[in-house]
Amino acid sequence: MQQRDKLFINGKWVSPHGTGLIDVIHSATEDVMGRIPEGHARDAEDAIQAARAAFDGWAATPPAVRAGYLRKISDGLKARTEELAQTIAGEVGMPIKLSRAIQVGGPVFNWAENARLLEEFEFEEHVGNSLVVREPVGVVGAITPWNYPLNQITLKVAPALAAGCTVVLKPSEVAPLNAFILAEVIEAAGLPPGVFNLVTGYGPVVGEVLAAHPEVDMVSFTGSTRAGKRVAELASHTVKRVALELGGKSASVVLDDADLAAAVKGTINACYLNSGQTCSAHTRMLVPRARYDEVKQIAREAAERFTVGDPLQETTRLGPLISATQRERVTGYIRQGLEEGAELVTGGPEAPEGLAKGFFVKPTVLGNVEPRATVAQEEIFGPVLSIICYDTEEDAIRIANDSIYGLGGGVWSGDEARAIRVARRIRTGQVDINGGPFNMLAPFGGFKQSGTGREAGKYGLEEFLEYKSLQLKKSAA
Repeated sequence: MQQRDKLFINGKWVSPHGTGLIDVIHSATEDVMGRIPEGHARDAEDAIQAARAAFDGWAATPPAVRAGYLRKISDGLKARTEELAQTIAGEVGMPIKLSRAIQVGGPVFNWAENARLLEEFEFEEHVGNSLVVREPVGVVGAITPWNYPLNQITLKVAPALAAGCTVVLKPSEVAPLNAFILAEVIEAAGLPPGVFNLVTGYGPVVGEVLAAHPEVDMVSFTGSTRAGKRVAELASHTVKRVALELGGKSASVVLDDADLAAAVKGTINACYLNSGQTCSAHTRMLVPRARYDEVKQIAREAAERFTVGDPLQETTRLGPLISATQRERVTGYIRQGLEEGAELVTGGPEAPEGLAKGFFVKPTVLGNVEPRATVAQEEIFGPVLSIICYDTEEDAIRIANDSIYGLGGGVWSGDEARAIRVARRIRTGQVDINGGPFNMLAPFGGFKQSGTGREAGKYGLEEFLEYKSLQLKKSAA
């Protein structure tokens, strides 16, 4: 068991002001796999003051020097890949093969990528008689989720540090152990004291201090739309910059000329990744009404190939959900979908056979779902796909856009130009064309209640920079 009793503030591991501890539960065994400090508001304030004191020096550090630190952090994480992958597989439930590649491989890449970006990023340019410069926004409060814990930390902390900002991180208390490993790597990299600070605890305590504190210049939050609204409300009192990456209810639009087998299997994969605990998961599959019976058969066969089991087994394709609360939430949605008239294609709310312990849910497909049904409108965050029938292309676009969310989605067609034309009309931040792979250099973020701001690549770096214009006196002709 990983026992953590200190916070990382101002370059040191320090005892928290309170004595509370939070248990971290293993998603597959339901055993306590670790304990972390329950941070106090005063711990958050101490970390903010440390970040404020460190800001001027770090902001003035040459980009090449900052890049060197980021590369050391990338190398340090890579050296601890297996430890991190095992930890996150236990915390979150993602199968170990995917945990290595996504939960650890993504962060290793993105720390190194932000170092590379620093070497080519233009921090200033001449526009007329002005010198326009890009400067760090200041002290950043980063509040991160549990589903891709280290990756979401990285997409905030790495570009913030690259930009010259200092950071106070509050990771999810449900999957926090990976953040302590990151703090150890940062300490070993020799980052100046106060540039990075780690305070664990609950959102209504530590998170609210970060969102409201006048010495925090920006808060970057990933999580539920409900919590994001609270963060934005608190942040508005000091008019700080806010970046929000929130919920999703992404539609995969299968057009009538698509390769049906590829489209359905691809959508199932995009729905079930990380047991459906992905904000951009393709959880609504829109299909031509005339092809419904074919789609249903392909979907059933594809879903039933997802082997449910221990995430630490190399053969597992679908691990558990993160908690008992999440399991009850997801099975409750499945029951509600059936009560509202959906057809059970496969799966269901009962526990998978032979898995008495662990927060497991059957990979589920609901058919003939009405576009306004609860399971078609609300984010479930589990391995549940809703099949929705449409009659025309216009109908499909209307249904895809009939959501408060706009984070991800897909379009499948035998004609790529047609798929792109339809994708342009879908109000969402990312659209995969015929299963196009995720691009870690492209901007990630949403429309509508899926949030504000963008992460990843140069777009993520730009989030943490302010513009300043220096108007220069024109020299005499």
